[in-house]
Amino acid sequence: MGKEIELKMADHRNSRDKEQIVNRLKRIEGQVRGIQNMVESDRYCVDILIQISAINAAMKKVSLQLMENHTKHCVAGAIQRGNGEEAIAELMDVVERLTKT
Repeated sequence: MGKEIELKMADHRNSRDKEQIVNRLKRIEGQVRGIQNMVESDRYCVDILIQISAINAAMKKVSLQLMENHTKHCVAGAIQRGNGEEAIAELMDVVERLTKT
């Protein structure tokens, strides 16, 4: 997709959704700093791994929220405009990337 289309598609996020995502990312940022401090303080490895697991779960929630929003707005809009094949292919590519382990 072109930059112009990408910018226009990002406009659909309402301020409440954007605020929720930003707040989650700020909490995750704080958790990452906490893990850095744990490593620097030679904390028990298992405790660090548990915190990493919590961050992974939080990132997954952010990803799912963004994917739901993208599907409801961008993909649905593309289908209505007759560009569904490209939007669905892009969505499936993202799903594949997110589900790789």
